[in-house]
Amino acid sequence: MRFQTPLLPAVLIRRYKRFLADARLANGTEVTAHCANPGSMRGLAEPGTRIWLEPNDDPKKKLKYGWRLVQHECGNFAGVDTSIPNKVLKSALNEQQIPGLDTYSKIRSEVNYGQNSRIDFLLSSKAKADLYIEVKSVTLSRQNGLAEFPDSVTARGAKHLKELTEMVAQGHHALMFYLVQRTDIDLVTLADDIDPAYADAFDAARAAGVEVMAYGCQISPEEIILDRPLPFKRKL
Repeated sequence: MRFQTPLLPAVLIRRYKRFLADARLANGTEVTAHCANPGSMRGLAEPGTRIWLEPNDDPKKKLKYGWRLVQHECGNFAGVDTSIPNKVLKSALNEQQIPGLDTYSKIRSEVNYGQNSRIDFLLSSKAKADLYIEVKSVTLSRQNGLAEFPDSVTARGAKHLKELTEMVAQGHHALMFYLVQRTDIDLVTLADDIDPAYADAFDAARAAGVEVMAYGCQISPEEIILDRPLPFKRKL
């Protein structure tokens, strides 16, 4: 997924009200950007952090910048926009880049299911049962090389796991897909201490037959694309 507009480097001043961030552009101008991330963004939102903003001239948008990336001191990147993983995965599915998911003939997104929910992707084929895919953006890293989900309590995430479990009970397939928006990760796990209820829902879902995949991303100020599969380890 290529960014529609060239990103601009900036320095984070502060993130507040979850969806707002003040930043200073290279020319010294201070701007307010939309932060499309409802999580805690632990380790990514410290004042003084080097970030990248996407400008826009859409008259329908109140804010003329969107916060897209964090650039770490070591040069690695993290993507902070939680809407991007669905775009990245959709492109990969359409291009049949993921082994095991490349034999479905029909790909639909945002399909109603469960209790007032929408599944991120529903894959269909005449030769096999439907596959329901829920996508989560992973950005938390409290240990070098290790990514964890979630970074804050997510009752919605636990609800999705229970709905995937129900799809399996109805004879369908279900997949929990963790897309790691960081370039410094080798292993993925759950942050049990942050949200024990989510961890419990995950364990129940996996025991019921919900599958799990984790993938990394290649990230730059030009694009974010699917990279390699990452090992997922429930207990370290």
